[in-house]
Amino acid sequence: MNHADVEQVAVLFSAGLDSAVLLAHAAERSPTSQIQPIYVSAGLAWEHEEMAMARRFLAAQAFSSRLAALVTLSVDMRDVYPATHWAIRGEPPAYDTPDEDVYLDGRNVILLSKASVFMARARIPRILIGPLSGNPFPDATPAFFESMAAALSIGLAAPIAIEAPFVSMSKADVIRLGQSLGVPFELTLSCMQPAGGRHCGRCSKCRERIEAFQEVGTTDPRLT
Repeated sequence: MNHADVEQVAVLFSAGLDSAVLLAHAAERSPTSQIQPIYVSAGLAWEHEEMAMARRFLAAQAFSSRLAALVTLSVDMRDVYPATHWAIRGEPPAYDTPDEDVYLDGRNVILLSKASVFMARARIPRILIGPLSGNPFPDATPAFFESMAAALSIGLAAPIAIEAPFVSMSKADVIRLGQSLGVPFELTLSCMQPAGGRHCGRCSKCRERIEAFQEVGTTDPRLT
């Protein structure tokens, strides 16, 4: 289906809850487009588990047969983050820590830069990314996405648009949207210390997920 007359839309996809709903949302709102999921590896401790779950999720093809094969790119950040960094060791801060404690410097800068070079070569003009309301990081703001898109478009001599459709939504809102789209939450992974495809239940990402499902009034299928 990769024809010149078919619009392609890239989605940064990690198999996490938010990016899984983002992928389904892209398929639903762009019914004539081919959706290109992109996973960017940076050498972080949990990526092997994420990629395994991403492949399981995409193999299920639960909501769209218009998904392109997963593209996996890499930008090794282990020469920037020291070996003692929690994301390299795979030992995230505690369950009740705030978002600021799990900040990864330049995370979206790296993900979007590598993905955009691929997009320019593949002639994909739009990419979706899934930050939520209340995200405190400087590379998750509308101003950053607008400036980054302008810089990438100039530097690559190709149109690159960055869209963050969930930026005004909470995780509970995203879960409700995912339920309406039939997203298989049991095939998602939102954890910084997973093992065997299972959530650790001890990191702040697990807490955010648990609390969001509680707010929606349902049980996380990954925990049943």
